[in-house]
Amino acid sequence: MATTKKSSSRRRYGKAASKSVKSAMHRRKKGTLKRGKSGHGGKVKSRKQAIAIGLSEARKKGAKVPRKKSGSRRKSSSRKKSSSGRKSS
Repeated sequence: MATTKKSSSRRRYGKAASKSVKSAMHRRKKGTLKRGKSGHGGKVKSRKQAIAIGLSEARKKGAKVPRKKSGSRRKSSSRKKSSSGRKSS
C-alpha cells in the first residue's frame, strides 16, 4: 500500500530559503552579518534576527517563503487615557 502525505505536512519553506538562512547563521557566527541596507548598522548577535535576515534575502531571490504576517500588532495607544490631571490643594 502506498502512503500519501497529508496536505498540512507539506514543506512550507523551500530548500533555497533554508540554504539562505543557513548562510546567514554562518555569517552571524563568523561576525560578518550586518544590519541595515548597506550594512552600516552594526553586527547581528541575535539568532532570531539572523533567521529573519536569511528569510528576507530568500524572499528577494524569489524562494518559496510564506508571507509575513501583516496587521498582527495592534496599537495600544488607541485607547484614550482618562485625564485626571487635577492637583488637590
